[in-house]
Amino acid sequence: MDLATGAMGSLLNKLAELLTEEYKLQTSVREGVESLQKEMKSMQAALSKVAEVPRDQLDDQVKLWAGEVRELSFAMEDVVDKFLVRVDDGSEPAAKSDKLKRLMEKFTGLFTKGKARHEIADAIKEINKQVQDISSRRGRYTVDNIVPRPPNMTSIDPRLGALYTEVTELVGIAGTRDQELMKMLSEGHGMSEKKLKTVSVVGFGGLGKTTLVKTVYEKIKGDFNCSAFVSVGRNAEAKKVFMNILLDRNMKKIRDDLGMNESQFIMLDAPPLINLLRESLAEKRYLIVIDDIWDEKLWTTINWAFSKANGYGSRLITTTRIDSVSKLCCSSTNDSVYQMEPLSDDDSRRLFHKRIFSQQSGCPHEFEKVSKDILRKCGGVPLAIITIASILASDERANSLNEWHVLLESIGRGLTENRSAEEMRRILSFSYYDLPSYLKTCLLYLSMFPEDSEILKDQLIWMWIAESFVQCGKPNTSLFEVGETYFNELVNRSLIQSVYDHDYGSVYACRVHDSILDLICFLSREENFVTMVSGTGDTISSGGIVRRWSLQNARKEEGQTRPLRSESIGHVRSVVTFAPAIDLMPPLSSFVVLRVLDLDLYGYDGTMEDRLNLQELGSLLHLRYLRLSQGPYDDNLKLPEEIGKLKFLQVLILPDCTRLPSTVIKLTRLMCLRINRWSPNDERLQLPDGVGNLRSMEVLPNIKVGSISIVKELGNMHRLRELNIQFESSEPVEAFVESVQKMQKIQRVEISAKCERGVSMDLLGESWVPPASLREFIMVKGVRLSTLPAWNPYHLSQLSKLLIRVGDVRQEDLEFLERLPALRILGLKSDNQRPLVVGAEGFRCLEQVFLCCLEQVFLCSKSPSQILFQPGAMPKAEEVGLEIGLRVAKDEAAGSGGDWFDLGIGNLPSLRDVTVRLYRSGVTVGEAKQAKAALEKALRAHPNLPTIEIDFDKDIPEDARDEDVYTKGVDSSVDEESE
Repeated sequence: MDLATGAMGSLLNKLAELLTEEYKLQTSVREGVESLQKEMKSMQAALSKVAEVPRDQLDDQVKLWAGEVRELSFAMEDVVDKFLVRVDDGSEPAAKSDKLKRLMEKFTGLFTKGKARHEIADAIKEINKQVQDISSRRGRYTVDNIVPRPPNMTSIDPRLGALYTEVTELVGIAGTRDQELMKMLSEGHGMSEKKLKTVSVVGFGGLGKTTLVKTVYEKIKGDFNCSAFVSVGRNAEAKKVFMNILLDRNMKKIRDDLGMNESQFIMLDAPPLINLLRESLAEKRYLIVIDDIWDEKLWTTINWAFSKANGYGSRLITTTRIDSVSKLCCSSTNDSVYQMEPLSDDDSRRLFHKRIFSQQSGCPHEFEKVSKDILRKCGGVPLAIITIASILASDERANSLNEWHVLLESIGRGLTENRSAEEMRRILSFSYYDLPSYLKTCLLYLSMFPEDSEILKDQLIWMWIAESFVQCGKPNTSLFEVGETYFNELVNRSLIQSVYDHDYGSVYACRVHDSILDLICFLSREENFVTMVSGTGDTISSGGIVRRWSLQNARKEEGQTRPLRSESIGHVRSVVTFAPAIDLMPPLSSFVVLRVLDLDLYGYDGTMEDRLNLQELGSLLHLRYLRLSQGPYDDNLKLPEEIGKLKFLQVLILPDCTRLPSTVIKLTRLMCLRINRWSPNDERLQLPDGVGNLRSMEVLPNIKVGSISIVKELGNMHRLRELNIQFESSEPVEAFVESVQKMQKIQRVEISAKCERGVSMDLLGESWVPPASLREFIMVKGVRLSTLPAWNPYHLSQLSKLLIRVGDVRQEDLEFLERLPALRILGLKSDNQRPLVVGAEGFRCLEQVFLCCLEQVFLCSKSPSQILFQPGAMPKAEEVGLEIGLRVAKDEAAGSGGDWFDLGIGNLPSLRDVTVRLYRSGVTVGEAKQAKAALEKALRAHPNLPTIEIDFDKDIPEDARDEDVYTKGVDSSVDEESE
């Protein structure tokens, strides 16, 4: 059972708030609140014990009692919140004493009215009666005295990077598995080798099917004209599968040939999408992975898109847990089924020990027997091994032999006798019950999202905050930062899988493994945590009071009534919808205590305003989080003026092309205001006058400004952590520099410009002192510095990401950058012509580096410079992107007598991914080819066998001769693409 599935934590905080002098409660009401507070604290202590015991080990009466307390805590919080909404106007004046005075006046006026006085007094009296009734039954139940651990600031365990690499190796590279799979893909002779071939990988959940197939896909996709990797999952629709194939980034050539954008694909139904795929792929050699298929009928529909007449050696790979599906996928004599097997004992032991112990020390002798017994119960299933190992990975448990034995006994039979979903769920449940209570709720909330979803990290954390799952316990720490530690703890425990964005150098999302999702959906149903409406008609917690409602892949049939009764809707706190399920949405005004509203119209064939009356948003007075994601027909969403009534709103996420009403400045509790990026256009929010009132703001990305007054108002946002701003003229730059100086908590600044001459940021020179809190500083298109400012590198001790555009870079500038102590990602665009050398002691922490040229280079018909890496440079650099001018490199080598195409890139010991663009202006075609071949040869000799991509700024014509010299300047469209 889980204490945190109720509202107990946030309720106790609100009861304490009611007892402050701020609210001047009448004596009888105050006494009632004090009595409630004491009793609920006592119940909280009892429930904290119950929360640590697996549900199947609890007496039925204990379950009933705990459920009653949980539901009562929800009801109590609703009463208190309704009261607070009536007495608090959400404003935040400068003087606290003024606020107290106004609140007292407002509260006194409220309670001179007999109706309001009786409402709160009667409600408190009735709840006290229920509490006493429930409390009288508590004494008969006892459980072990286990107290949840307090939250702390946690980062993602650095060992996990090596761990996931190890998992990949164990299920693919290090063994024979990927070789066997690739052999199946290549088998055939003559005409049969050129035919379309399907290989289906089959095995139960947690074996690593997706990991194996992903490894093979990344290894061989370069041999095909186009490729795509799409996940399907349960309750999937064929249209979405086809759309995801066409929208895969490796299908860009197909989209370009079709001349269609994303919104145009979404408007099509399955039959025209099938025709598009068949026609587009007819004369292409393609590789497509369809991951996690559950439904035979769905595969039959998907298969229509791929013609067996394709004679270019195309390949389909599918994964499934179901034997009958794999056989249907491989109905042709040319197809093959690959049966996935568990890990060997040696591989299981290696994976288990690497998660817990350091690679140097290995497993201590006294732990060998118990670890062998635990692994036997994990049955060679990687997911089971990782999740059980993650429980033991903490410093306290890693050295406690007794903890290992307790866990061993708890597992029971394990997977050795029965590899069913139920046995897997029981093993994984130990990870759930090992969580502190505040993490249990956060994990269960993930059942709000469909299978195979890529769940945005920021979106998830803001939803947790709106539901009061995140409690701030440290001074000068924002709720979001605490929520981020919750997210990282779930990653560290291997309960969610982080999704890393290499372009941004950070984790931006997460996925939930099917088996983990199965567990949390089961627990959500048992705990009455989430009500889910899916395309199959299945629901979670469909009976009783509904607290959280997730509409997934469901369509409203003709004559169908609403899926929830009106009395159930009145208790809903979170609503998350996914197109086309928005047709099942009741009027927004029905949700009288709603905290979270997330409406996703991706793939919906109508507009949001056609389906919902957005004017009713003003009635959602309890709303903390609002996200509106547009559909293909939502070109300009009009946000109503009534949005200003949402006094408690903390997060507002809107589609691009949305016009903000002037009333948005009344949302004084707003912490995040952003837009969803939908179209390829760089759409931004235009802020209204008065935004300086939004003093709670922490995240303000994707805004455009042309007014000096608005930029000055940004300086009032002293809590701002993230700012992404686009200038429409150069006039506000000075005001911007002054405003940023006032933002002492700012962590991320991104600057761009959309004006004819661009914007110079030279005011950020030596006299400007960057905030010490700065972690990311990014300058993109339209903004540049003449020279690199000589900032104090030790004042920028937290700066981990720097992407800047500088007219000229000197060797001493590079040496300054080398001294930034925390720099992990460096992107440097410049138009200098001198070679640069990265010394042996440079960039000790750098993991990604991109050295490119500015668009002015192209306009001047110049080539970018050369870079040389000395032995010992950048010891941690894994990803390197370079633009090299071959003429500059050749001229430099002529003076030094060295090899003009030798960059020393082989000296980087951690190298894993290399992208190089060679500018061939001023050299012959033969020299260009020679340079590329030499660079490829050097990189292929690297012991890490990095991924290599080397190309020229302009294609070499087929009829070109080796002595031809390319002399034309490259137009600026090349740089546009590289942006």
